[in-house]
Amino acid sequence: MKAVATHFGISEALKILGIKETNEGTSTGCDSFSSTENVIESVSPVDGKLIASVKTTTKGDYEKVMQAATSAFKIWRVMPAPQRGEIVRQFGGKLRKKKEALGKLVSYEMGKSYQEGLGEVQEMIDICDFAVGLSRQLHGLTMHSERPGHRMYEQYHPLGVVGIISAFNFPVAVWSWNTALAWVCGDVCVWKPSEKTPLCGIACQNIIAEVLKENNLPEGISCLINGDYKVGEYMTKDNRIPLISATGSTRMGKIVAQEVATRLGKSLLELGGNNAIIVTPDADIKMTVIGAVFGAVGTAGQRCTSTRRLIVHDSIYDKVKNAVVDAYKQLRIGNPLDENNHVGPLIDKDAVKMYQQALEKVVEEGGKIIVEGGVLSGEGYESGCYVKPAIAEAEPEFEIVQHETFAPILYLLKYSGDVENAIDIQNNVAQGLSSAIMTNNLREAERFLSHAGSDCGIANVNIGTSGAEIGGAFGGEKETGGGRESGSDAWKVYMRRQTNTINYTTELPLAQGIKFDL
Repeated sequence: MKAVATHFGISEALKILGIKETNEGTSTGCDSFSSTENVIESVSPVDGKLIASVKTTTKGDYEKVMQAATSAFKIWRVMPAPQRGEIVRQFGGKLRKKKEALGKLVSYEMGKSYQEGLGEVQEMIDICDFAVGLSRQLHGLTMHSERPGHRMYEQYHPLGVVGIISAFNFPVAVWSWNTALAWVCGDVCVWKPSEKTPLCGIACQNIIAEVLKENNLPEGISCLINGDYKVGEYMTKDNRIPLISATGSTRMGKIVAQEVATRLGKSLLELGGNNAIIVTPDADIKMTVIGAVFGAVGTAGQRCTSTRRLIVHDSIYDKVKNAVVDAYKQLRIGNPLDENNHVGPLIDKDAVKMYQQALEKVVEEGGKIIVEGGVLSGEGYESGCYVKPAIAEAEPEFEIVQHETFAPILYLLKYSGDVENAIDIQNNVAQGLSSAIMTNNLREAERFLSHAGSDCGIANVNIGTSGAEIGGAFGGEKETGGGRESGSDAWKVYMRRQTNTINYTTELPLAQGIKFDL
């Protein structure tokens, strides 16, 4: 393994972020609400070492957190939105100062490359900038009343406490997408990060806690709870939380949606993806290879937008296949803190097992492995979480191809005829998050983007499926959940809409000409 190419180690990063390396536990967020009963251990998939143990949240702890959050909401909601935006601006400033340390923790605790870790923190900074501007643009709508002397308009008010459940693969960015917008909208937030990356949650909580303390604001504006799905259930069943934003698997999302729906709460769901790139005869092969390879192996295939399927026209199939296979030969797998490596580890050994089962399944169904996978061992791979990115030739209807496997496995699929056939193959899965087409044919591109084209929430032309800019709304359809986060008008989900009518006359005319004289 090559030397780590950063100027300080993980121990120093933890110190900068206010996290103690200890087996006795660190805070769940609000220090006064932490418990000593149970802990979860954060073990790095990079080297298999214990980073720290984190106290889990008991039901009693949770009640104290909710009391703090609901109390803080009464103060926070009446602050002018631009003032709330100023707090978010300060938070973004803190992130800029601690970007390198937080990016390193993200890389070490989750396993993505250090550059991806830095990129994730930059997303946090970017969404803070977006939210600061948004704080001066929270708008309503004025419309004409049918009654003379009346004015009618719509306005938006804060919802209250927003519950956030995030996944391990983006342990800090997705929380920031939600919380930065929720904060400027006047909401307070309670966050349950993944139990696989709890230290990233504590680091973020420590940073915002500094900002709140410096501004003499209640800590309940941002609260953290830690634990497994049972802790998440505290929020999903809580009538005091009008909105649950949950990111994770489709299986998890269905459970959350059903539970929240029983109390008529709102859910914002960002769930699974089974993303495809269509490659037409008019595609730029070099661009295709870059987009497909990064999409398939970036974050070791553990992005919800990772490229799972490459749908290639039969006339160029062999050419594209050979180019992608050759590109895979150049991949370097190893410690993600070494910037010379392309692919880091999977999150844990359970993920490794699912990866192995998927490769076995595609062969059982009649597929052919053309880039062999496998688990790496030996020096530098002691954690047992490093796997080889694999490529398999398959058929669209294979069960395993219809399923999302959170690992670096790319399925090559062949289509013939016109682009409509490729779009049908792409859309014929349960998920609908991200999609892309590689073509220099304007008609094909526009067909792909039309109402009869891609059924995904994200549709790109000559760009891969992986990644998204914070300025656009992020999310997908079908079993991806239908939620939208980040940019555009995604802020509206964090607010309640109210219609107002003002009568400025001395009479009370009724709607639809009804007469009711007294």
